[in-house]
Amino acid sequence: MSIVGTQMDPSSWHLARGFRFAGLHCGIRPDPQRRDLAVILSDLPASAGGVLTTNRVRAAPVRVCQRRLPSSEARGIIICSGNANACTGPQGEADALAMTELAAAASGCRAEQFLVASTGVIGRPLPMECITPGIRRVVESATATAEGLHDLARAILTTDTVIKVSTRELTLGGVPTRMTGVAKGAAMIGPNLATMLAFICTDAAVAEHDLQALVATAAQQSFNRVSVEGHTSTNDTLVVLANGANGVAPLQGDDLTRFGATLSGICVDLARAIAADAEGANHLITIEVEGTRDETEAFRIAKTIADSALVKTAIFGADPNWGRIVSAAGYAGVPFEEEQLSLWLGDMLLYHHGVPQPVDLATASAYLKRERHVHLRLKFTLGAARCTVWTCDLTYEYVKLNAEYTT
Repeated sequence: MSIVGTQMDPSSWHLARGFRFAGLHCGIRPDPQRRDLAVILSDLPASAGGVLTTNRVRAAPVRVCQRRLPSSEARGIIICSGNANACTGPQGEADALAMTELAAAASGCRAEQFLVASTGVIGRPLPMECITPGIRRVVESATATAEGLHDLARAILTTDTVIKVSTRELTLGGVPTRMTGVAKGAAMIGPNLATMLAFICTDAAVAEHDLQALVATAAQQSFNRVSVEGHTSTNDTLVVLANGANGVAPLQGDDLTRFGATLSGICVDLARAIAADAEGANHLITIEVEGTRDETEAFRIAKTIADSALVKTAIFGADPNWGRIVSAAGYAGVPFEEEQLSLWLGDMLLYHHGVPQPVDLATASAYLKRERHVHLRLKFTLGAARCTVWTCDLTYEYVKLNAEYTT
């Protein structure tokens, strides 16, 4: 069930100029209806910035991207789903490099100009016998159309139930500028990215060092604040390509600041959609913490609540057991006194300066049953900092899906 969507209607998408997209079935997945190979191509050399997993166990494609990012001459990204190419030893890295070589040869550029990403089951060698011919086919089929973007968005999914697309258009340097973003992710989602892939293309020109800084900031404000179960994956990859196809000189000053804010907005859209589409989820939960001494404290409290199985199961069961939320804040490692904390569920004040409020619990339960987007607000009297984190409830279906993931 999709609780909050991104842009589901392809007619509303703003496609960045100078990019082509494709996704098809090559045979990684047994179901011929499931697309499993995708490509993003830039007609011009593009600046590339990225943020990758912080897990010490890193998939082979992540290792390749680490060596190639940031870049001033990227030409594309080749992506497969259904196999993570993680924990696959030297052969896995050789296969990831081969994917970039094959994509580059089919595109008429150098292998070093291609990035690579994978998602799926860990610990299984890539079936290169089907990927190799598939790469030429997917490159040849790439188009600068909404259909191509839709095929790409479908091809990168694993247990997701919906595609995740967010696009924007703004005027920079007096010229319309477009950003086109896609993502996947539904589980193994924890702060510091997740088992998620996200790719954003823009026809703006941005110097590679500026782009890398803006990507890091955007990730911190979005993907690093979403959690399903707190599990940081081996394959987390966020890449932004900026090819300058709008003809404007590299952004500076206010235009660069506006570009960064728009990039962060797209990342927030995609991060929220990931939390909303979490495996088996019935609720998207927004946790807003304000009034702490600094943002680190606010994030620590929000993340602790987001990762609490007791909080997540209570919301799934429409049980307004708000003591679980307050107690999770209390063990987050942030010093405060009870009278310095107030808590709202939606617009219902449950706990005010350390004192429980006379709220009808039946009404609170009805709110949880009725609303698929649940809002928790914790206000402290420690300072002026704030932070927002997104998570989901923990359902029977989540347990079933992950108990049977490879069997």
